[in-house]
Formats: sequence, C-alpha cells, structure tokens
Amino acid sequence: MPIVLPYDSESVNYAAGELRGGGVIAFATETVYGLGARTMDAGAIAKLYALKRRPSDNPLIAHVLDVASARPLVLDWTLEASLLASACWPGPLTMILRKADSVPLAATGGRDTIAIRSPRHPLARALLHAVGAPVSAPSANRSGQVSPTTAEHVAEDFLDEPELLILDGGPCTLGIESTVIDLTTPVPIVRRPGSIAVERLRELLGRLDVEHASSQGASPGTAARHYAPERPAILVDGHDLQRALDASPEPAAVIAFEGRAVPSPHLMVPMPRDGEQYAAILYGALRRADASGCARIVIERPEQSGGAWDAVADRLARATA
Repeated sequence: MPIVLPYDSESVNYAAGELRGGGVIAFATETVYGLGARTMDAGAIAKLYALKRRPSDNPLIAHVLDVASARPLVLDWTLEASLLASACWPGPLTMILRKADSVPLAATGGRDTIAIRSPRHPLARALLHAVGAPVSAPSANRSGQVSPTTAEHVAEDFLDEPELLILDGGPCTLGIESTVIDLTTPVPIVRRPGSIAVERLRELLGRLDVEHASSQGASPGTAARHYAPERPAILVDGHDLQRALDASPEPAAVIAFEGRAVPSPHLMVPMPRDGEQYAAILYGALRRADASGCARIVIERPEQSGGAWDAVADRLARATA
C-alpha cells in the first residue's frame, strides 16, 4: 500500500526532497492526480514511465510555476504563448512548444516539442515551489486506465508499490485533464479538449483548428483507447439504453443522467446534466461502475456539446473504444 501524506508544509517539503533525489511521487492538481518526476532528470523520468507502464512515445506534461520557469524549457516563447499564459495560467491549459535542447528526449516522448502547463491547485504549486524545478507528470494511474481524482484512487491503482508517496490534496475540483493546444503549427491546433473550452481559446487567439486524434500524437492522452475501465463498456444514445440492457442477461452498471429508470438487476450510476459537474465526477463514476461487480458498463451518450461537454465526449469515446 502506498504512503498517503496529508497536505501540509512538512509533507510537501518531504515530497520535494524525494523528487530532488531522483524519486517519483503522486500529487493532487485541480484536473487529476499526477505522477511526477523532475523534468530534467532523465533517470527519474525513466522510473516514472516504468512505474506507470506508459508507452515511451506518449509525451509528458511539464508542470511549472509560471512563465519564468517555463521559458528555459522551450526554444521560442511565442506571443501566442504569452497571451494564453496571461489569460489561462495558472489553470488547466497545456501548451505545446518547441523544446529546448537541454530538455531530455525522455521527458517528451522522443519528440522535439514539449507540453507545459502551470497548475492552479495550491498543493501542486507549493510542491513546485519547494522543488524549485519543473515536474513532469502524467495522470497517476496505470497507463490507459481511468484517471484518478482522489488520493484513494491512486492508492488503489498502485497497491503493489508500498514505497510510492502520495500527497493528498482532496478530490480534484475539475476532474478531467487539461486542454492541450499546439502552438508549433502555423494555425494553433487543439489536440485534446479539456476544461478550457475551444470557444474561449478562439476568443483569445482568433483562428484555431481542432484535431480529433485517433492515435497517439504530440499531445498526451490521445491514444484511441484511453481513460478506460477494465470491464467492457459501451456508449449508447439515450433512446437505445433499454435495448442495450435487454441485449444481454448479465447485469450492467449504467452511467446515465439523473431521473433515468434502470430496472433490477442493473446498477444505476446517476450523472448530472451540467457539463462541468458531469466532468468533475466522470472518472469517479467510471471507477464505481468498474468496481460494482457488474459484468459490463453501459453509458448514456450525452447529447450536449460545447464547453466541458466536448471534453466529456472525448473521454467517453476513448473509454469505450
């Protein structure tokens, strides 16, 4: 069982010492819990990939305190990066830029670009301040599985790692990964939807493209199957929900909007109709469904779009691929 420490200055300083010594720790951010190692420590990054069982071509996000600590990681800090950082940092926006030669390829999935964001969570910021260096961190779960939004989720995923240190910052308030925007192309491209809506980015930058990635690219978290529960899961329209339940005698965990009637022996996992609230509890709902003992998971497809719903649709599509 991993070691879970409360959020206080003593725990943060202890965890920072572990990172400075080449270790890997888990910590809270406002999006999901991260599994972190110092960006410039190639040996620690290798430990992180091994611990997470992450494919080596899946890049990491470097977490920084501010623009000043981000600049040494990139070749050119662009005007677009300054505009976005001013409006969205600290917060759930990751920018892809050309990496500096000093950044090890191990930290970027072997690419000449680097993904960077400045987290808003006070624990993450306190940790970065104590470390005094950027920390690269994917979500703190085994690769491809459901991202963790509580310290308990992380501990469940790493039961076989008794030396792993987890800084408990409480439940993640956003509950879904950051928006990723690529600034290395002539027209910026949103590579992964997240809590910062595409509409907001268009207000800031003007022209913008949106990619619907079906394979792992320069952005973290764009593999076709990702954020996935262990049990078979399908995504169906609301009017097909009963038909999907009738298709098999096996009990299903049903992730559906509040007010749906789900007959026995199926288990109902109710979801709110507000996009941000839905996103905040999505991974917890997937984990609850996975641990329910039901043979399969049936998810009602949200019909809404825009804002947080675009990120929800992306995660549900990958979870059921």
